[in-house]
Amino acid sequence: MIKRTLLTCFCSVLILSTPLLAAKDQKDTEKQSQTQTSKMEVPSSVLTIGKENTYPNAVEDLPTLQPSELTQELLKTSNVPIENPQLIKMFNESSMNKTPTAIGMRATIYLGEWALNYDSAETAANWEYQKMNTNYVDNRGGKTNIQMHYVQETQKTIKGGLTSNVPGAEDVKKMMILKAGQKSGLPLAFETVIGAGTKKDQVYNIAPKRLGYLYAYAPAINEKGKVTYGEVYLVFKGMKRMIVVKNVTSQGIGAWIPIQDHVSFGFITSDKPR
Repeated sequence: MIKRTLLTCFCSVLILSTPLLAAKDQKDTEKQSQTQTSKMEVPSSVLTIGKENTYPNAVEDLPTLQPSELTQELLKTSNVPIENPQLIKMFNESSMNKTPTAIGMRATIYLGEWALNYDSAETAANWEYQKMNTNYVDNRGGKTNIQMHYVQETQKTIKGGLTSNVPGAEDVKKMMILKAGQKSGLPLAFETVIGAGTKKDQVYNIAPKRLGYLYAYAPAINEKGKVTYGEVYLVFKGMKRMIVVKNVTSQGIGAWIPIQDHVSFGFITSDKPR
């Protein structure tokens, strides 16, 4: 596959007065809000720990790039829908000026094979994706109830990822986390950390002659769907500019995406050690 930087140079040589110029990276001004309204039914056993977490997780900036006027014009010409934020970003950073000297010019520029779009089929939550902590209280010798609270004993890193290897994995992950975030309304990240010493005020009572176990789990979203690939060409015919996609293929894909700063609790009591 021709390197993208070489493609840009090649394009500028062929097109002369209609160069494809790469601009400097700019931060996306439209950032995902830290506070989201969940579109999923969250169990009462799942609590947020955003304020209590001793490890400040960075907010995941979902790729919500808006196509420029030129990019919108190009995307409308494509025979396959294009949602890949990286490809959209490349078009946003490009300049193609129409000039009379372009009349009669013909050029086809190969931009490489891309993950073009992701179609979500299922977005489901696993509230006990990964066990990360156990708090324990022994009240077998007591005569009154004892209260216990959640305290994270060690720092825990929760990682997600794709369920299989696919081309353009990073681009696929960006499209999948965007769709999963839109459908769930939950703050998602492929990696999140629960800091040691993180506490929650929720009270759990252990009766006399009983042992109490408070299990903490990191929840995650299981996202499943289909990613579409294709070879992307930028075609010039005189004053016309268009995108042509060839050799289109589709592949099923899944991913586990942790829910950031959320903990699912399971509390049990027993008369014997577990």
